[in-house]
Amino acid sequence: MATVTSGVFPVFDIKFKVGTKGRSSDAADMAIIKEMETFSIAIDTNVEEWTPMETEGWVRRLATGKGFSITLNGKRHVGDPGNDYVANTAWKSGLDCSSKAEIEFPDGSKLEFDCIVSVSAPNGGDSTAVSALECELQSDGKPTYTPAPVTP
Repeated sequence: MATVTSGVFPVFDIKFKVGTKGRSSDAADMAIIKEMETFSIAIDTNVEEWTPMETEGWVRRLATGKGFSITLNGKRHVGDPGNDYVANTAWKSGLDCSSKAEIEFPDGSKLEFDCIVSVSAPNGGDSTAVSALECELQSDGKPTYTPAPVTP
């Protein structure tokens, strides 16, 4: 992956991996999920609001919680460790859906987090289409974010 220090970049430069041995995954168990076509991040923020007398009617706010999810849509690729792991969690529940994930961004920053693998389509589509794989990696706890290296 080429490091981008400024400017725009294509989404395919974002690298994401999932732990193929669930929460016990180590670095060697982290695998790219092949054949994914779309990638999106959604961040939820809990915001508490209050209006004290001294603000003369102006609202005060504080972010009191966060969560995020990564949505991936693509094709089912039997035999790829990352793709197989995700597809197989469709039929599991409880801690068997818990894993680790990481995202490397083109600027050199990295996000590592525990997640719940929530599969919405482990297969399917039109009879003449390539079978689908669709999932959401939902954050479970506080992630570790490593900022991009500072360039002089």
